[in-house]
Amino acid sequence: MNNFTRSGILFVVSAPSGTGKTTLCTNVRQTPDLVYSVSCTTRPQRPGEKDGVDYFFMAKTDFEKKMKTGEMLEFADVYGHYYGTPKGPVLEHLAAGRDVLLDIDVQGARQIRGSKDPKIQEALADIFIMPPDLEELRRRLEGRGTESSQQIAKRIQAADAEMAEWKSYRYTILSSSMEEDLIKFRAIIRAERYLSRRLDLHHG
Repeated sequence: MNNFTRSGILFVVSAPSGTGKTTLCTNVRQTPDLVYSVSCTTRPQRPGEKDGVDYFFMAKTDFEKKMKTGEMLEFADVYGHYYGTPKGPVLEHLAAGRDVLLDIDVQGARQIRGSKDPKIQEALADIFIMPPDLEELRRRLEGRGTESSQQIAKRIQAADAEMAEWKSYRYTILSSSMEEDLIKFRAIIRAERYLSRRLDLHHG
């Protein structure tokens, strides 16, 4: 009997706001063999949020200590609050052969690509979700009705800059309907799991 085992894959997903990335990740998270990486933040906990589920809520000093000791896989300062991905749990999951899903922006993805940790480099499979075009993105954002036209303009500007990054990613999904995007996303997950270099053969 030949038994194959493999180490986990680190799926990093980025997309401009309004592309439906959150919904997509929520759908993929229903897959039992995928672990969703919970981020840390120094921002105050909002009503209804659960520590360790929505975020790990941390004191700023603790977060800064982790940054200095290299315990953060990636981090960013967003309007005076830190957000980041703790490295320890990710490495534990990967070593145990569990796949990890990380939903982060292009800056965070760039930091992960630049990681000096060979285990992170081996595990990484990054995916960019490309909106059809900026006009479609504007329509989607306006359709949500949650932001002012000024905020939407800002997001469109940010999206334009983010879309220029697509070539840095291993995979690019051209966004269409949510169902289509999910099929493409799952196809990438399956393909990565069958890569020969990810498999170890044990002769039974």
